[in-house]
Amino acid sequence: MAVLNYSSSSKINPKYKAIFDQLDLQFDNKGVFNGTWGGSGPIVESVSPADGSVIGRVQTGSPQDLNETLKKMEEIKVMWRETPAPKRGEIVRQMRDALNEKLEPLGALVSLEMGKILPEGKGEVQEYIDICDFALGLGRTLNGQVVPSERPGHFMIEQWNPIGTVGVISAFNFPVAVYGWNSAIALVCGNPVVWKGAPTTNLSSIAVTKILEKVLVKNGLPGALCSLVAGGADVGQAMVEDDRVKLLSFTGSTAVGRKVGETVAKRFGKSLLELGGNNAIVVMDDADLDLALRSVLFAAVGTAGQRCTTTRRLLLHEKIHDEFIEKLVKAYQSIRIGDPLEAGTLCGPLHTKAAVDLYRKGIEAVKSQGGKILTGGKVLEDRPGNFVVPTITSISPDSDVVKNEIFVPILHTMKVKDLDHAIQINNSVKQGLSSSLFTRNPAHLFKWVGPSGSDCGIANINLPSSGAEIGCAFGGEKETGGGRESGSDAWKQYMRRSTCVINYSGELPLAQGIKFE
Repeated sequence: MAVLNYSSSSKINPKYKAIFDQLDLQFDNKGVFNGTWGGSGPIVESVSPADGSVIGRVQTGSPQDLNETLKKMEEIKVMWRETPAPKRGEIVRQMRDALNEKLEPLGALVSLEMGKILPEGKGEVQEYIDICDFALGLGRTLNGQVVPSERPGHFMIEQWNPIGTVGVISAFNFPVAVYGWNSAIALVCGNPVVWKGAPTTNLSSIAVTKILEKVLVKNGLPGALCSLVAGGADVGQAMVEDDRVKLLSFTGSTAVGRKVGETVAKRFGKSLLELGGNNAIVVMDDADLDLALRSVLFAAVGTAGQRCTTTRRLLLHEKIHDEFIEKLVKAYQSIRIGDPLEAGTLCGPLHTKAAVDLYRKGIEAVKSQGGKILTGGKVLEDRPGNFVVPTITSISPDSDVVKNEIFVPILHTMKVKDLDHAIQINNSVKQGLSSSLFTRNPAHLFKWVGPSGSDCGIANINLPSSGAEIGCAFGGEKETGGGRESGSDAWKQYMRRSTCVINYSGELPLAQGIKFE
């Protein structure tokens, strides 16, 4: 096994040294944490999508490292679940404050390693901070309910208890926030958490874990409560298969998510799946077109088209189609593409060279399937990094390239005759994460959010398909996986429900009036 020189910081790019220093990162880092830092897996480089340079290296973990970590988590899970929920909430509050202190450098690291622009990198960290606020309140409101009993002298309640160890496998596009959604809620619900982030964003995983580690040490708590096993598919597969992981949260592609769900189900575990999106925005002829234009621009171009909630399909009423397309193409052509850490950049690079290849294939598929490129369609090969030009197409909604989501900034546009036509197209794909309707018509509004409207987990009105708040549950239907994370009552997935009936009557009346004497 190759071993890194963890004491060396000489290879850190001077431009990024301040970021690394503030986050206790070095060029060479250990990628396994369960109370102590280690790692026996392959060495993995973190590469800047903006210029292709290696910004750091990580000694990742192995399935054996995961096994040892889960053993430690088994030893401390009883202690944590017996800790009163308000005290667990207090620990999450301290984590919130620690994250807030590191918001600037952590947001910059996300931009550097993932490629999203700096405001979005910092916004992602803010999302973790916000869910910690939400979790703090949950510490005093993890309520069951009292249910009237049909039997005299009986008291019936529902009680919620911790589910056990929670495993989180997160994706590259939100290397901090998705873990935050899961970790903050899981911890306040009384569960230890083990995390495997995307192999291409290991530095972000390590930086977050180091912040949480300090809070745990300060409070005399075992580090295994917030375990990390950076690694590849072998570590992920081991986590999915291990029955010590009672809930497995997976964010990624539908193809992999289907296998994850099947494997976890075979061992009768629980899975929380956040998969593909293929989201649509509908603009009706009565809409505020300026509001719609700005919303489409952010939803389709933000994060270089690599959000789960990115707008992939734009459905325009035929009466305003030509006018809107003209304005949208002009807006696209003014987008500043460049270094995500530079002020004024609106579109950073794609995350990997593989994503650039997907972009190329997507453009060719549009052309071969009868579509037109209205603007964009080019890879910027005259500069280092993974830069492409955000693209607008005109294409039939029934084309294969439209039905199958490509995780790049390609926006497919099409005409619709009326709201019913728009709903039919919106619901015609296999994914069902996010959607948005722009209208001033109350009848359209209520139909869109009603039983015959959008079939997505998110059905917005007059705002982008992306940019979800933490107050409500986040997730989607169909091949999006059905999971719900973040706010509302998503916390219930991290707990087990018990129905408890207490007989204080001294008699034994049976339910349904049964006599057994």
